[in-house]
Amino acid sequence: MNVAKIYYADIANGVGCRTSFFVSGCTHHCKDCFNEVAWDFNYGEPFTEKIADTVIESLKEDYCDGLSLLGGEPMEVVNQKELRPFVERVKREVPKATIWCYSGYTFEELMDPENKRCHSEDTLPMLKNIDVLVDGEFVAAKKDITLEFRGSSNQRIIDVPKTLESGSIVLTKYMRDRIRTD
Repeated sequence: MNVAKIYYADIANGVGCRTSFFVSGCTHHCKDCFNEVAWDFNYGEPFTEKIADTVIESLKEDYCDGLSLLGGEPMEVVNQKELRPFVERVKREVPKATIWCYSGYTFEELMDPENKRCHSEDTLPMLKNIDVLVDGEFVAAKKDITLEFRGSSNQRIIDVPKTLESGSIVLTKYMRDRIRTD
């Protein structure tokens, strides 16, 4: 897996101050994607233990609320293979850190064992370590710059632990308080 870029002390990709970790590789190719350069799985630099250590250290800072995974597409099967042990390590070593994940796949697609584009043996263990999933492809026709933490109105901000526990989609309180109708 390659890393496209990392932003430390980012306030745009989740609640609070976060480390935003952009992976390379995406097969969605959404029209008007904000990060088209990261579609290429070979873009950026290889994800190394040194990079993982640096990100972990950034999450330990008092001002840092957590990690945001973006892309590219973190939930591409090939990226899950390397991200799963990484998010498990984050949860072990920095339990205060919340993990947000931005994916063009919907929660339902990720949970569908027949969907080989995004479901693998790593998917559920990875989701069990994610606190918030912003799901759904960016849809240019539904672009709305007034939305917080998402680019188009079809995307949802999902409370993953509550969703896994209840068996149905539970939006974060943050989104429920600000939901817009189309």
